[in-house]
Amino acid sequence: MELATQIFQFILSISILVILHELGHFLPAKWFKCRVDKFYLFFDPWFSLAKKKIGKTEYGIGWLPFGGYVKIAGMVDESMDTEQLKQPAQPWEFRSKPAWQRLIIMLGGIFVNLILAWAIYTGLNLSVGEKYHDLAKFENGIAVSEEGAKMGLMNGDKILKIDGKPAVRMENSMINMLLANEITVLRNGKEVSFAPIEDGIAHILGSKTAKLYIQNRFAPVVDSLIEGPAKQAGLQKGDKIVALNGKMIRFFDEFSDGLAGKKNQPITIDVVRNNEVKTFNLNTDKDGKIGFRPDFKQAEVAFNNTVTNQEYSFLPAIGRGFERTVESLTMQIKQFKLMFNKKIKGYKNVGGPIAIVKMMPKEIDWVAFWSFTAMFSAWLAFLNLLPIPGLDGGHALFTTWELITGKPVPQKVLENAQMIGVIFLMGLMLLIFGSDIYKFIISPFLK
Repeated sequence: MELATQIFQFILSISILVILHELGHFLPAKWFKCRVDKFYLFFDPWFSLAKKKIGKTEYGIGWLPFGGYVKIAGMVDESMDTEQLKQPAQPWEFRSKPAWQRLIIMLGGIFVNLILAWAIYTGLNLSVGEKYHDLAKFENGIAVSEEGAKMGLMNGDKILKIDGKPAVRMENSMINMLLANEITVLRNGKEVSFAPIEDGIAHILGSKTAKLYIQNRFAPVVDSLIEGPAKQAGLQKGDKIVALNGKMIRFFDEFSDGLAGKKNQPITIDVVRNNEVKTFNLNTDKDGKIGFRPDFKQAEVAFNNTVTNQEYSFLPAIGRGFERTVESLTMQIKQFKLMFNKKIKGYKNVGGPIAIVKMMPKEIDWVAFWSFTAMFSAWLAFLNLLPIPGLDGGHALFTTWELITGKPVPQKVLENAQMIGVIFLMGLMLLIFGSDIYKFIISPFLK
């Protein structure tokens, strides 16, 4: 049932994005009196699920739910139908229109994707506001996972700036730090700036459990015990550890750091129990542990206390919606740095449709759904803007060249470039699909 819900949300989101993106091409094509032969939601190789011809345009739904297309007469597109291009250009064909009109038609889908993201973010701002963990409320700094420490962060750091800009929202900052050139923190009372270590970023991206690599700090309170040194020594549920080997302890991360490297070694622990301090002498085990689980409930309460729910009136909601759209778009651009970095090897973590489905909420959550759709709309705008033949950006590049030089790109060059682009995109899709199939279907059986 959960998977069905995730698939439903994925299909619905893609359908909205594809229809509106293709309308961004369809409407200006109609305005400039181009004939549109087909308007399809999803791809229809060999057959379609449904189709109906209205006027000169065939509207349909394909069976392959990974996109859609508008086929405009007289245009070199992914269908590679060049027969009509061998005939003299007709007034209703794309190729007979002025370059500025063709450029508007090509960029229409990208424009709609950006406007859609802006509209969704604005609607979310007005309806539910913006809920986030405020880094300013992390009064005792952050607790850092092993992977976060490898990136250069330390327990107790207060994150101040990322690439010179104030760090406010924890959720955004966790992503931005992976893409940053410089992180500024308050460490031991002093501002410290450093470049995030690439090996640490690679660990975070490559791990399924390390994505939440910073958290709010919490006190080391015993919740439960297993057979081991702590239970044998007499520690009990509710004990609050206040010192390790005579050194005062306030946070669980300080206790963990204090045990680091101490395997099969004697230690002294002071705890507060019923407002009294008790001291226990015990030995760590072979893994450097003492055998207790901290009280994550009080950790969760502390973490929830950092939540801020920002509400917006109409005009501020529009302004913040625009900012969120730019942030999403900027994030996509920055991620390319990770994909092609030799150390980080971000390309190994690129996900396809299966990975996207798994990102969807397991239960219907309309706020999460629309947030994802807005982000994905900005991502599609960026992707289509890339100057790759076969994408909108590739078509726009050739048309821009014509506007600058006053000379159209030869038809044969367009056809060959389109063929190369289609082959490249098909290869990329196979690579992404193959990665998904290996990670989510094959790999679990190999473990």
